[in-house]
Amino acid sequence: MVTKDVQIEDLVRDVPGSVAYLMDHGIKCLACGEPIWGTLESAAREKGFEDAQIAAFVNDLNALSNAP
Repeated sequence: MVTKDVQIEDLVRDVPGSVAYLMDHGIKCLACGEPIWGTLESAAREKGFEDAQIAAFVNDLNALSNAP
């Protein structure tokens, strides 16, 4: 289950489609060749996202993780 505290490297490994999803929502540095460390919440906050938006990311990413 994805939470706001998931480590980015775990999210990328465990949820197919998470990189594309995050890039579509403005967290583009996942693909620039520079590694991201930390949690989903910290990466989102660095891009200016607030609690409600981060909660929506968590819901959407959980849906992606359960997709066939």
